Amino acid sequence: MLSNVRIVLINTFHPGNIGAAARAMKNMGLSQLWLVDPREYPSEEAESRAAGAKDVLDNATVVGTLKEAIADCQLVIGTSARNRTFDLPILDARRCAEKIICEAPQGEIALVFGRETMGLLNEELQLCNFHVYIPANPEYPVLNVAQAIQLMCYEIWMAAQSPVKQRAESEYPRQKEMELFYTHLETVIRATSFIIPQHEGRAMTKLKRYFNRTRPEKAELGMLRGILTSVQETIENLSTTHKKD
Repeated sequence: MLSNVRIVLINTFHPGNIGAAARAMKNMGLSQLWLVDPREYPSEEAESRAAGAKDVLDNATVVGTLKEAIADCQLVIGTSARNRTFDLPILDARRCAEKIICEAPQGEIALVFGRETMGLLNEELQLCNFHVYIPANPEYPVLNVAQAIQLMCYEIWMAAQSPVKQRAESEYPRQKEMELFYTHLETVIRATSFIIPQHEGRAMTKLKRYFNRTRPEKAELGMLRGILTSVQETIENLSTTHKKD
């Protein structure tokens, strides 16, 4: 099940942190390292910090955007030490690891880490289903990214070694399927004038946040797509009838 868990690093500035991530992953049985627009890769410093985990480093997947890194994932969890202005379900490190191990047999899971200086941007966290934090001294709770990766990898390893927990029975859509749904939804609510160009507001942002938080199952997403298609067909039929009249 650990083979379905990927560690995603966004725009990493210091190449040593990439090497440290690879080493932490191999220590704890993880092998999928994804790098989103790293500042410097490949790098001799990354190789030096990776030590005996050069195979993890050499097999890293490099992409340009977070959407590319999570497109085939059914569960995306963003790490952040800060509270944000929107609601995402929050997990501590241990509960996060248990959830990952529960769902890993079903498909790909991404654990996303942000930049060294500012972490994840709000728009990146909005692509996630959950927000994980590592409990620490409230007077100084901020860990550097290499420490955070090591701790999360450890919790995932320990959760995997525990007696078999109940596995998730529901099948969830991949992120690329959710993106297609969002495009479909926006098309329909524009056609019904729920969104109008002069006053668009933040409707789609809030709707995406809602569906990422509630995580419709794959069958439920199919029903929602069917409803949207039915609305589109009704609009087209009314338009055709109106033209005939």
